[in-house]
Amino acid sequence: MQNLSVVIICKNSAGVIGKTLQSFAGLTDDVVVYDNGSTDGTQEIVRQTGATLFSGEWEGFGKTKNKANALAKHNWILSLDADEAIDDELKHSLMQLQYGYEKTVYELLFKNFIGNKYLRYGQWRSDWHIRLFNRKDVKWNSAAVHEELIIPEGMQTEKLKGFVLHRTSNSFAEFENKMTGYAMLNAEKYFKQGKKRWAGQQTLSSFFSFLQNYIFRLGFLDGKAGFESARITAKYTYLKYKKLKELLRPNI
Repeated sequence: MQNLSVVIICKNSAGVIGKTLQSFAGLTDDVVVYDNGSTDGTQEIVRQTGATLFSGEWEGFGKTKNKANALAKHNWILSLDADEAIDDELKHSLMQLQYGYEKTVYELLFKNFIGNKYLRYGQWRSDWHIRLFNRKDVKWNSAAVHEELIIPEGMQTEKLKGFVLHRTSNSFAEFENKMTGYAMLNAEKYFKQGKKRWAGQQTLSSFFSFLQNYIFRLGFLDGKAGFESARITAKYTYLKYKKLKELLRPNI
């Protein structure tokens, strides 16, 4: 067992969290699941796996993740979502690490799935994220959505072999609904930050989003799935700036 804690925040993740928690078997003695009011049996599944279950209010992604990290047994945190399992190669990499030097953060490579389709290109091409860090030095910012880690200057970044298996949605319809929700949250974040928009931004930004992901990032090589992924991401961009325009209108 390694001296790290796996920390997951979740809500209504019964369809995926069981496999995710099973992927950590033998890695650590501390798997923390911070649940935000599940009603679909998620909590029962967590208890059955032996993970430590906490329940609390939703405070946005950044604040909630920091709150969950504070409940962990170890300072080294592997921060993942309920739909993000690890493969055997990544588990082996994590087992081989020496968790002593605090001034390092670790990047993990994600394999992203919608349903059973592995998307190799588009917006998820070469999808690296820092997800392993020491909580004494690194924390999440307070963003309600699309949160980011605050990493002090001088920290080293290393990449680990293996993959995080990110099963983002069961279908493209589910993915589209999820992205619509994120668009509304991001618009509200931009509004609170005082971000402005320019005329035609929602149309032009969504067009360039599709162009970038489907053409320049080779999303077309994923076939129909690549087209749908690029389309939904472009729609997300359009809705985000449309909502921001609505929020700004009373102040114009």
